Amino acid sequence: MKDFKRKQIIIFTLIILLLTGCYQNKKVTFSGEGLGSYYTVTYIGKENKKLPIQIDSMIQEFVKTFSFFDTNSMLSKINSNTSMEVNDDFVHLFNESKRIYQLTNGFFDPTVAPLVSMWGFGREQKKEISQQEIDSIKQLVGYEKINLQQKQIQKDDFRIQLNFNAIAEGYIVDKLVDFLEKEGYPNCLLYLGGEIKARGTKYGSDWQVGILLPASDGKTNVDYVFPLKNRAVSTSGNYRKYHMKNGQRISHIINPKTGLSEKSNLLSVTVLADNCIDADALATAFMVMGMKQALKFLESHPQYAAYFIYEENKVLKHKKTTNFP
Repeated sequence: MKDFKRKQIIIFTLIILLLTGCYQNKKVTFSGEGLGSYYTVTYIGKENKKLPIQIDSMIQEFVKTFSFFDTNSMLSKINSNTSMEVNDDFVHLFNESKRIYQLTNGFFDPTVAPLVSMWGFGREQKKEISQQEIDSIKQLVGYEKINLQQKQIQKDDFRIQLNFNAIAEGYIVDKLVDFLEKEGYPNCLLYLGGEIKARGTKYGSDWQVGILLPASDGKTNVDYVFPLKNRAVSTSGNYRKYHMKNGQRISHIINPKTGLSEKSNLLSVTVLADNCIDADALATAFMVMGMKQALKFLESHPQYAAYFIYEENKVLKHKKTTNFP
């Protein structure tokens, strides 16, 4: 009788331990908005009800630093030539932008901001643009024309402006994933806009990430699914943010070298990298370069991988580097 009771106690204890383990290792997901995009956080572990508040608060602080559209942000004040000392996040992103500007030979350039605004993707809308206007604004573009000295921004011309939209989300994703790991969640997946970073695994298996087919009608058909572990991925495309002019599609991706809207049969690029800041910036740079030049770049930089979706004779096609999962 005692042995039977002892067995019952052991079985009951094992059940409690099993249920506790399941409770502490469940998948938890929450979402929100920030930087004009939606974000989703998924982690494995015991639910922490403080995390959504903490993550949202962090994102709002990043908005106050990097938002191009918030006139009270640190970036906007720098663009309006307010004399001020920038914070550590601004310093880090400024220096990382310079690194990728040099890496891509200027195809990634945050000083493209005046051109983006001129083409109607900033705060102002403009219908007719002359070559003379483009040439005039191009004189303000070039990351070598702006410097950072002791947390103070120095410009060669007061009209130079910065736009970190093509790199800030990647930087923020990296920061948030690091925060989640410090909070005790080494297995997590974070999505913000077109940027994703995976840390650890989902119950021992790699996280699964999908690439969407380009569509301007809001449909979300998945073109390709691949595993992601301890790496980041970013997608940039010209099929959603654009406006029409004289029957032509004007993309929000502006070539800093020509001053013109990107025009090619390349619809989207998905870049895989160890960190999201590189993936984010390179995805935009590759859209500007075009597929042929981007593939040439990737040949000499095997630490990155990419997946291209393009249109040929009105048919969607794709091409990926051999090191893409």
